[in-house]
Amino acid sequence: MRHARRRIVRRVTRLAAVGGLLLGGTMVTQAAMATETPATSATPRAAPESVVTNPGAALVKKLGTARTAGTWLDDEGRPVVAVTDDESAATVRKAGARPKLVDHSMNELKSAAATLRSAPTVPGTAWVTDYRTNEVIVQADSTVSASDWASLTKTATGIGSYVRMERTAGKFTTRLNGAQPILSTGGRCSAGFNVTNGTNDFILTAGHCGPTGSTWFADNTAQQQVGETVQQSFPVNDFSLVQYASGKAGDGADVVAIGNGNGVRITGTGDAAVGQRVFRSGSTTGLKDGQVTGLDATVNYPEGTVSGLIETNVCAEPGDSGGPMFSEGVALGITSGGSGDCTTGGTTFFQPVTRALAQLGVTLIVSAPADGQGGGAAASGGPQPSLSPTQAAIAPGSTSPGSTTPVTGVGGTSLAARLTDPNAIGPGLLVIGGSLVALVATRYFRAEQDRRAYRDYYSATWG
Repeated sequence: MRHARRRIVRRVTRLAAVGGLLLGGTMVTQAAMATETPATSATPRAAPESVVTNPGAALVKKLGTARTAGTWLDDEGRPVVAVTDDESAATVRKAGARPKLVDHSMNELKSAAATLRSAPTVPGTAWVTDYRTNEVIVQADSTVSASDWASLTKTATGIGSYVRMERTAGKFTTRLNGAQPILSTGGRCSAGFNVTNGTNDFILTAGHCGPTGSTWFADNTAQQQVGETVQQSFPVNDFSLVQYASGKAGDGADVVAIGNGNGVRITGTGDAAVGQRVFRSGSTTGLKDGQVTGLDATVNYPEGTVSGLIETNVCAEPGDSGGPMFSEGVALGITSGGSGDCTTGGTTFFQPVTRALAQLGVTLIVSAPADGQGGGAAASGGPQPSLSPTQAAIAPGSTSPGSTTPVTGVGGTSLAARLTDPNAIGPGLLVIGGSLVALVATRYFRAEQDRRAYRDYYSATWG
């Protein structure tokens, strides 16, 4: 009778242990799945959403460059349009924007820039049209000699009083590295935005990072290959395409990293507006912000001249090149170069994203914008821009980088990491451990009893 009770106890213990293993496994799986970051819905679009960053641009286009001289956003985010006559001012005022009478039209300002371009190139110089002061600002860094400065000043004086000369600290250089580092034998750069041609996915980054054929890695031991540069434009422009080795960007392709495992979802593209608050991400200095101070800037780098750039007062340092510039989740530019640093401040130039996409024949990989975010009309076939509030037509100080989300595929948590996280799955692991101990114990006791029974039988037979 006693042996029968022991067998019943062992069987019940084994059944309970097996049940504990099943229960513990279920607990571990549920805990792991609960800590998994939801996948972002990244959808390549035939035509990414084009966001209107300054409604005043529609008025400039309507009135023409002979009667206007640019548009910008004031401190409250309202559009201002520079006009050359009272009739144009009345049109702007009627449309709901604020006019500003100026002496020189955009045609005159562009003519001044063309004259500067035709002069002998001086590395270390740059110029940009300042819409708010109605001037063309010519800058020269510390590498420009006194004789070259005098020659450039003579050219500027010949154009007119609306060309202003400035000396700037530091020197104009391209900025290597960036938000998510990619490395090659030519240096270290940054992944800017993910783009696609419908068949393959690419990284859009700075053109000065490396020539066509450059192979890029995610580590400095050249073990994790990212891809290869298949198209490059530098100088003149500053953009290139790095085709992913796998052909696809993977999960989180619509997110740009901003540090601490976080990123910003990109929902569309836009053209930067003077006065707009913008954000830049880079591996050297992280997330920084500032304002757009000029458009269509020309920079004479030591490696060559690049035109059509966005000028900002966002700081950057060597190591930030190729990184993304954005605002409210809208892709605006990729870091080209500049002067100064993030201790004393400086000037940074960006390659406009819209121009790069058009010339490369690719589209941005974006996520669907959340309700109430990133309004704007489609680039073609949609409604024309209006003077209603848009993504940038709000107080610049209230602007954010965009919708923040954990970075997946780069800084996300893998399933293996979740399965080894005792904080998330501790109870389940304890149940599994206890069940295994119970199974081993019942097996040990059964084996010990069998040995004793055999010993007793052997003794009775041969004793």
